[in-house]
Amino acid sequence: MRIGGDWLARPATQGVLGMLAQAGHRALVVGGAVRNAVLGMPVADVDVATDAVPGRVMMLAQAAGLRVVPTGVEHGTVTVVAGGIPHEVTTFRRDVATDGRRATVAFGTDLAEDAARRDFTMNALYAEADGTVVDPLGGLPDARARRVRFAGDPATRIAEDRLRILRFFRFHATHGDPAQGIDAEGLAACAAGAGGVDRLSRERVGAEMRRLLAAPDPAPAVAAMAQAGVLGRVLPGADPRGLPRLVALEEGAPPRWLRRLAVLGGDGAGPRLRLSRAEEADLRVLREGIGTQRTPAELGYGFGADLAGDIVLARAALLEGHLPGGWRAEAERGAAAVFPVRAADLMPALAGRALGERLAALETRWILSGFALTKDQLLD
Repeated sequence: MRIGGDWLARPATQGVLGMLAQAGHRALVVGGAVRNAVLGMPVADVDVATDAVPGRVMMLAQAAGLRVVPTGVEHGTVTVVAGGIPHEVTTFRRDVATDGRRATVAFGTDLAEDAARRDFTMNALYAEADGTVVDPLGGLPDARARRVRFAGDPATRIAEDRLRILRFFRFHATHGDPAQGIDAEGLAACAAGAGGVDRLSRERVGAEMRRLLAAPDPAPAVAAMAQAGVLGRVLPGADPRGLPRLVALEEGAPPRWLRRLAVLGGDGAGPRLRLSRAEEADLRVLREGIGTQRTPAELGYGFGADLAGDIVLARAALLEGHLPGGWRAEAERGAAAVFPVRAADLMPALAGRALGERLAALETRWILSGFALTKDQLLD
């Protein structure tokens, strides 16, 4: 099979591959770019695998006038910037030792050995500069079938890096075919190794959960996570049952991962997923808003159109209700509404606490009027 596209044909990428090849080294595009090209999905980052050691790569790049960033030399990776485009160039490797979070690697010259240490067969695809796909592990049929399968023995791959448990579910959501279900052998290995998730850094767990929940439809993968006992490790108390209904209700709305997290529930999402303060605040608003009966317009006025829309969707998903007619327009109307009374309108007759209480009472009256009352009507 041969792949192609502007991302591969552009002079910058061909220049990096050619720089290594002309010096007698093997250089292939690897991983996500090849996988996505096979699947007809957009290609973002371009990673290159080579038998040249990092020092050699840096020397060749500098001689070619390219900028080099020693991204992770100890792991075999340097970033070569050509035409303003970063290319991560990594030496063929094999794992020497691992503690389940990070590996000690040895550089090599064997492409098959490099492929064998990768996580999934669809990520162990390589491509020559002309687009010819090189498939050491037989991952091409898996990629074409959108079948997420561990490269080699699943338990061994998980022992090398426990984050692969979460990546298994995330890739099933982003690149798998839900119609054919999740790979049974991989699911069993994830269930057996679920306890290893507890030893991962919360930053890594949070990053994977964000990407999983931002998938077009994460519901089948999250249900499988729950079945395997992994979801409970990540978010104790989380319940995936509302997620399929939420996805169905979204109807083309942006797949906001925080909205989906609010529907999942669970304890301690902030520290467990390393949410930012702003994310924690938004999640709190979402969860509290779900339990209220405030209209879309009222929610829009209080929290803005986006959060209001998230609350309306999440509420309908969890309470198995219907979306109110025109809810998007109503949320936007509320977000655009401006309370017409200012403190100065009540001064000097009122001051301090009395002023604040009067303003709050007038604002409540104005909101209940559907934002219809004018300043004169409110002050009359």
